[in-house]
Amino acid sequence: MIQKIGIIMNGVTGRMGANQHLVRSIAAIIKEGGLRVSPDLVLLPDPILTGRNEAKLRECAARAGLDLPVSTDLDAVLANPAYAIFFDASLTQLRGGFVERAVAAGKAIYCEKPTATHLAEAQRLAELATRAGVKHGAVQDKLWLPGILKYQALREAGFFGKILSVRGEFGYWVFSGEDGNQPPQRPSWNYRQDAGGGIMVDMFCHWRYLLDNLFGPVQRVSAIGATHVPGRVDEQGQRYAATADDAAYATFELEGGIICQMNSSWCVRVRRDDLVTFQVDGTEGSAVFGLRKCYTQSRRQTPRPVWNPDLVQPVDFLAHWQEVPDAPEGYGNAFRMQWERFLRHVACGEPFPWNLGEAAKGVQLAELGLQSWRERRWLEVGAL
Repeated sequence: MIQKIGIIMNGVTGRMGANQHLVRSIAAIIKEGGLRVSPDLVLLPDPILTGRNEAKLRECAARAGLDLPVSTDLDAVLANPAYAIFFDASLTQLRGGFVERAVAAGKAIYCEKPTATHLAEAQRLAELATRAGVKHGAVQDKLWLPGILKYQALREAGFFGKILSVRGEFGYWVFSGEDGNQPPQRPSWNYRQDAGGGIMVDMFCHWRYLLDNLFGPVQRVSAIGATHVPGRVDEQGQRYAATADDAAYATFELEGGIICQMNSSWCVRVRRDDLVTFQVDGTEGSAVFGLRKCYTQSRRQTPRPVWNPDLVQPVDFLAHWQEVPDAPEGYGNAFRMQWERFLRHVACGEPFPWNLGEAAKGVQLAELGLQSWRERRWLEVGAL
């Protein structure tokens, strides 16, 4: 039996919405004949694209290789009972209004992160959906990346012993557009505080769910931000003043005494294995992992270096690490894997813990990071 499940995909004309959510997730599921959830049931996504610009919506549908309906009349689409799910990938500052209308229409809610720029609004949306009794979730895609799944398997096997510390490095050089040769890779609103930009708001939401799920609940934070590049060029070629943080340097205390240091920057040149890497050190072993690869060093493999700055270092430190092989079955797209779980949640009632309440925790950490920067002090991360 094939069961269609209607999805309103709002604001997916942007890079992330079009590529990850439409093309690599929903369209891929459709082209493969749907999502089989039992021997006799297949869920077939039935999306409609909504937004302000019909031409862009049609172009987005064409890129997905599907003949999809589009509409600029969101209220009319929300009134259609054929659509059970409302997904939003629009600008963060517009999300609250869209979610509120979708909840009022009785739709299940699925959102990109962050769900808001301020904790009070993120909590309001979570409470609104919960009180209305609609199913809800937020994108926390990095939990299903191959490198992270390899780390999780090591942790579950007890490889690390007691985890002591985590060091994370994220970022790359985002061109300012001022030299005219390299256009910026990110939209200009990311660097405008009044538009909801800033790397803490963007990335601390990711760090919250990764830290909580991979290492231990975050208990305290100390952070400092910076606007290293004060001027950039926007999509119209006009120079503007950057008012939001483009780098953040944070220390997190986690449950169990684990210390995590996390650097996030759009002003750094990459000399590491990936755009984001984590090093986890434990009493019995360590791991370094990024988006796809993971390397380990056990206690037995740990070299015994001697500090002598007057000699060339004789130890080849990289040679003492071993790469964790891929799983025999391979890995799927992380966005699609979470989409499949949300479809099962809506259609079959399967658990989906990554809800709007969990998303609010990420907004909380970003807000506390900004407050810590302003006040130059440690802050407690209280329970929500």
